[in-house]
Amino acid sequence: MDYLSLDPLLRQALQEDLGRGDVTTEAILRSNPHADAVRTAQVLARQRMILAGWPVFIRVFQLLGPVSGQARYGEGDRVEPGCLGTLEGPVSTLLKAERVALNFLQRLCGIATRTRGCVDRVGSSHVRVLDTRKTTPLWRSLEKYAVRAGGGQNHRMGLDDGVLIKENHIAAAGGVRAAVEACRERSGHLQQIRVEVTNQEELAVALDAGADVVLLDNMTVEEVRRSVATCAGRCLVEASGGITPRNLQAYAETGVDFVSMGSLTHSVASSDISLMLDPD
Repeated sequence: MDYLSLDPLLRQALQEDLGRGDVTTEAILRSNPHADAVRTAQVLARQRMILAGWPVFIRVFQLLGPVSGQARYGEGDRVEPGCLGTLEGPVSTLLKAERVALNFLQRLCGIATRTRGCVDRVGSSHVRVLDTRKTTPLWRSLEKYAVRAGGGQNHRMGLDDGVLIKENHIAAAGGVRAAVEACRERSGHLQQIRVEVTNQEELAVALDAGADVVLLDNMTVEEVRRSVATCAGRCLVEASGGITPRNLQAYAETGVDFVSMGSLTHSVASSDISLMLDPD
């Protein structure tokens, strides 16, 4: 985990929640200084899930105090309802960081769980399930990490991570061929040229222009199947747009190489996880 780039985000999240201080915890500890002893706590999974983000979860606490933790599962493991891990540290630190740490863990587990469900639907086919750039601002590296923990693969991390000619690029360039030629001229010899197409006419031009990957955007299952036949192995094929867990298998069976799903990150439900101090 790259804490050099991650710590500023975690500190900002803590600052957002703590503000000028945790008035509730501080009031209780002033009345009973002995309450700020080192205690253990149980991290409880309230549902089945895929674990992702435990190191981030622990790091949030450690930015405020000397907290250690032990997970009962590894990253990417299937978690059953019950205790998924334990923490040990000063009560004040555990209480002040609890909500922020859980926010990170719950969302990352939710993404990993959604991703694993989609990967399982694809089954043993060669199709790879990809995420998109539809991520929470500043959370991209974390959310894409959770996709990998769930068995998916990452699309571009950012605009600097590869050529992807989309419809507005085509409009700006004056057509598919012009866009492909402009990017080919200015790209390295090892860099793939990916082109988003929405119909058979654009697909034909992209293939003729030498696209390495075509992204079939918002096509029906039958249109995707027809497009795969048209490509006939001349390039890699990705389906995207309007793909959900319900229709994922149908798209996977068309013969595409990739299926990308924005819903892996942009509309996922957080997993239900809580933290409970052990009795004193």
